[in-house]
Amino acid sequence: MLLAQTAFETRMLLRNGEQLLLTVVIPTVLLVLFSAVDIVAVEGPGKRVDFLAPGLLALAVMSTAFTGQAIATGFERRYGVLKRLGASPLPRWTLLTAKTGCVLVTEALQVALLSVIALALGWSPQGDPLTVAALLALGTAAFSGLGLLMAGTLKAEATLAAANLVFILLLLAGGVVVPLSKFPAAVQSVLELLPIAALSDGLRSVLQTGAGVPWADLGILTAWAVLGLAAAARFFRWE
Repeated sequence: MLLAQTAFETRMLLRNGEQLLLTVVIPTVLLVLFSAVDIVAVEGPGKRVDFLAPGLLALAVMSTAFTGQAIATGFERRYGVLKRLGASPLPRWTLLTAKTGCVLVTEALQVALLSVIALALGWSPQGDPLTVAALLALGTAAFSGLGLLMAGTLKAEATLAAANLVFILLLLAGGVVVPLSKFPAAVQSVLELLPIAALSDGLRSVLQTGAGVPWADLGILTAWAVLGLAAAARFFRWE
């Protein structure tokens, strides 16, 4: 049942044009565009793509685990899909686990695609793959919790607007393509606490400079994951 529902959720996501735009097209276009054209200043050693690739991997996680999942789940809730599935022989924990599995499958495809493109552009990743995997896993948990919280508490139209707005704001102010050092010091200290900033900064410190485990970034992501998932479990409404 779990595998069947996970496969179904994944097929539905990949058939959705808006979801593909968020999860595949936008990160890919940004990676190619900003790597080729000197539009924004980058920091650190190596080529432009060495700075941009980790941030866009973080953006891919956010687009799938937060934006895409929030919008899809919000409209499923509005149209009564969640209510009907919740009353079916499919246990609710199986449904939520299947949604998580769908997110992980999609993210694996995203990471593979973006990595291939970045490598073709001259990316030279450094660091420990296990640390990268831990950052991606915690980032997924954090954004999934926030996405489910939004989808389970707001109306579908409000979720659609809010999720897209948050996506754009965090793309611009989350350290994805613009270094946080470009912002004023007072603003920078606040932005560093955002999950997208912690994920992109952690990935960049490992993949760009070959640094060790970014404990501070892992701590921020863990806190967001715990708070987001706990709030989603407490306040999520199935109808």
